[in-house]
Amino acid sequence: MARTYQCERVELDFIDRAPFRFVSTIDLAITPEQLFEVLGDATSWPQWATVITNVEWTSPEPRGVGTTRTVTMRGHIVGDEEFLAWEPFSHMAFRFNTSTSNAISAFAEDYRVVETAGGCHLTWVMAMKPSGLAGRLGMTMGRPVMAWLFQRFLHNLRRYTADERSREE
Repeated sequence: MARTYQCERVELDFIDRAPFRFVSTIDLAITPEQLFEVLGDATSWPQWATVITNVEWTSPEPRGVGTTRTVTMRGHIVGDEEFLAWEPFSHMAFRFNTSTSNAISAFAEDYRVVETAGGCHLTWVMAMKPSGLAGRLGMTMGRPVMAWLFQRFLHNLRRYTADERSREE
């Protein structure tokens, strides 16, 4: 089994003050309720956030602040997450409590959803604090590629939700 490293137990304010923040937005042709259904479905994440290979909820429903899950990513990185916000159909956020990667000191994500005439608008913020000088340099150098990749994930999400809708109709 891989070694696990403790991450800083950051709170919601970290998302606004993190040394590295990636903000991605997209308009989706689904309701906020439908989006939360997708975000709550463990099998959907690997379909659109292609760095993710598996998601497992580790606490029972109903979901809310304090809910936990384990996310496995490419490169055999596993993060144990705890939800910091869970407001159905409008806001969810989580942090890593532990990770099998020692490259990140702190990590959190924030999803904000606003209903629109055509569905909903999603703003996704990924906030990170890398470990050590090498981590900061790597994150600085990789910032443009990471920003592109995260926005691509949201385009994948739009395609995934459109495909799911067409299968339901």
